[in-house]
Amino acid sequence: MTSTGDIQDIRSVLDRLYSAWADYDADAFAALYTEDATVVMPGVFNDGREEIRAYIAAAFEGPLKGSRPLDEPRRIRFPRPGTAVVVSEAGILLAGESEVPAGRQHRATWVLVRDPADATWAITSYHNAAV
Repeated sequence: MTSTGDIQDIRSVLDRLYSAWADYDADAFAALYTEDATVVMPGVFNDGREEIRAYIAAAFEGPLKGSRPLDEPRRIRFPRPGTAVVVSEAGILLAGESEVPAGRQHRATWVLVRDPADATWAITSYHNAAV
């Protein structure tokens, strides 16, 4: 059974992820992923928290410098206890942009797992595809 608290906890993880992005803090960003997490995006495959951290650190210094993400969860479901799947509408605003161009809008799928030791949620998989 899913509680309102679980949904709030999932939203909190995503909020902290985007706060880390706003601060361009790759360490805080990657800390929200499990050690064995994967990220799959067009042209990108990150296998493990350290690869995720290195990728986002380089992106914050390069193409994502001055950017901010937009992400609106549209569905949060719990296929089994301790596992959450979030589907969101997302995009990245680059420096100086006020809206995401059509070519950079995407749907994202997040899979989060709850650590049974301390009941905290972490991202174990992320994937996005263009709309």
